[in-house]
Amino acid sequence: MKHEWRKKEKKLYLPKNRPELIDVPEQQFLTIEGEGNPNDTIFQEYIGVLYALSYAIKMTLKRGSEVPGYYDYTVYPLEGIWDITEEAKKRFKGTIDRNSLIFKLMIRQPDFVNEFIIEEIRAFTKKKKPDTLLEEVKFEKIADGHCVQMMHLGSYDNEAESFETMETFAEKENLLRTSKVHREIYLSDFRKVAPEKLKTVLRFKVTNS
Repeated sequence: MKHEWRKKEKKLYLPKNRPELIDVPEQQFLTIEGEGNPNDTIFQEYIGVLYALSYAIKMTLKRGSEVPGYYDYTVYPLEGIWDITEEAKKRFKGTIDRNSLIFKLMIRQPDFVNEFIIEEIRAFTKKKKPDTLLEEVKFEKIADGHCVQMMHLGSYDNEAESFETMETFAEKENLLRTSKVHREIYLSDFRKVAPEKLKTVLRFKVTNS
């Protein structure tokens, strides 16, 4: 049976639009890192190369896989871990300059995908559709651990309101946000969906106060 993350992993990907606690286990991702304004053209190229590899992995294995533990699956959504430069932190006055953003974009991969598969598909993709960014994609295992998360409904520009709600919730639970670094999981395609209808999972790490 096909593994569909929207149905099988609702706790991780479809939270309510109110804060909740969650323990996020170790997962594996294709990742690519960058810096600057997400409205820049290069940002779209980063997204494109992640999806190109992710779909190449899915379709290649689906056509005839002998990988142990293989099952058909729906490609996972795009995610991003966000921070700002050290210089921006020094002069921060409440408003973030998008040009100072630091990000790690990623797409989760099923547990049966391994480094050998990644390199085979990377080589195949380079021959079929060469792209210098292919070499910048990494295969990483990441464990977020203890987090607060919620569904943010609406424009990315209004995320601060949801983060404030999440931080208030954390305080009531006697938890501390470990840093301003946070994760976003994009359930909507911002190229096709109106800003007010966007759905984005927001998540940050916490520790006991």
